[in-house]
Amino acid sequence: MRYPALIVDREKLKENTSKLAKECHDRGIKVAAVSKVYCGMPEIASVQAESGVDWIADSRLENLAKMRDIDIPKILLRLPMISQARETVELADMSFVSEVDTCRALSKAAVAMKKEHQVLLMVDVGDLREGVWPDRAVDTAREIASMPGLILKGIGTNLSCYGAVLPSPENLGQLVSVADSIESECGIHLDIVSGGNSSSIRLLLSGGIPERINMLRLGESMTIGKETADCTVIPGLHSDVFTFAAEVIELKTKPSIPIGKKGLDAFGHEPVFEDRGLRKRAIVAVGQQDMRLDAISPRDKKTDILGASSDHMILDVTDGERDLKIGDVIEFDLSYGGVLAASTSSYVTKVLL
Repeated sequence: MRYPALIVDREKLKENTSKLAKECHDRGIKVAAVSKVYCGMPEIASVQAESGVDWIADSRLENLAKMRDIDIPKILLRLPMISQARETVELADMSFVSEVDTCRALSKAAVAMKKEHQVLLMVDVGDLREGVWPDRAVDTAREIASMPGLILKGIGTNLSCYGAVLPSPENLGQLVSVADSIESECGIHLDIVSGGNSSSIRLLLSGGIPERINMLRLGESMTIGKETADCTVIPGLHSDVFTFAAEVIELKTKPSIPIGKKGLDAFGHEPVFEDRGLRKRAIVAVGQQDMRLDAISPRDKKTDILGASSDHMILDVTDGERDLKIGDVIEFDLSYGGVLAASTSSYVTKVLL
């Protein structure tokens, strides 16, 4: 095996996906499995597509193109670019929108391609990322619904990702009220009211999701078994679907504090060191070009990450559980951001179990 490596346990991913899809379906909620964290690798996406989800959703058209042959409806999560309107209609069955000008471009592309393209109007209920303000939703929906080639499939919202606003019966209830207003004032029916992402799981399991919410987009909960808002493991799910592995290239006992006059490190920061005397240190062949230090943690809880340059990560292994030697491999758990970083890096080997 080539290192560093991202190792994917597809059976555990299948179990996570199936369990959450069932929890949602039992409550009348359809599910989009979010594939962006693993860059739309079709070998992984196909596992989720076969595990009971209703859509595969991604933020990048490049990823949707890789998954073209997977027989499941696909969603473009990120608001489309006007410059990519034609590609959006070609690669996505549905896209999430908030701008009328973008919808005009999608309409023009759909008509030219003799296709119908579904859109879901995003409404901002407080997190302040994408979406129209609720008092503009009816007028915006009316205009979109009149465009040829487009089907206004429903409305949705995003929570937790930018403003860290938690889903609640109040803000999701506001989204339902907006859906009701659009239907009554525009004379149309909305099939979908999409109530957010993995941060809505706790509300779902506690029975707090308003009745009309009938779609969730789940990424973190399925891929690493965690609830987004507080990063706790959801009971019954696997948090170790993904493993990061790096090879030891140096083992030395050295002082805890660098010797000599200090300036800034390779990334322009002034590092701070604690004097712990002489410590056994391991260097693994991975760095900040490949991985965020705050996104991984050694599975050996007695090993500490001291820091990293662009291509060397330094670990304190003095109290570690293993008697390491050169060439040994150290395994790490990853956060959602860690899976994203490892999946994106072309220097990290992807290994599918």
